[in-house]
Amino acid sequence: MPVSPQSEELQITSYASTNGMDVVKHGTGMYYQILDGGMGVTPTANSTVTATYTGKLLNGTVFDSRTASFPLSGVIEGWQIGIPLIKKGGKIKLIIPSSYAYGCNGSPGANIPPNAVLFFDINLVDVK
Repeated sequence: MPVSPQSEELQITSYASTNGMDVVKHGTGMYYQILDGGMGVTPTANSTVTATYTGKLLNGTVFDSRTASFPLSGVIEGWQIGIPLIKKGGKIKLIIPSSYAYGCNGSPGANIPPNAVLFFDINLVDVK
């Protein structure tokens, strides 16, 4: 069963507090911390972005860490919401409720369980 961002809020705020993050709550229920707003182009849904990132479960398990390029419209909704908050060259931390990530299905190939809240540390390298 899908869960709401509100039902994961305590888990998210606890993670942010434990990890010393000074986060802002987005209207969607996502939380983010902009480390560097960047100075280049602001990405849109039609942009192809290149990002260096690390993705973790809230228990600290890293499920992905790399540099990759992809159409912003083709990634999880949490990235589609969070990445446009910065510009090229920017750095952001996102805590994404499960409903804006892989939902109740998870992503077995990436070892992401159902209804997992995800943390990403992202450096937006390029926007095209």
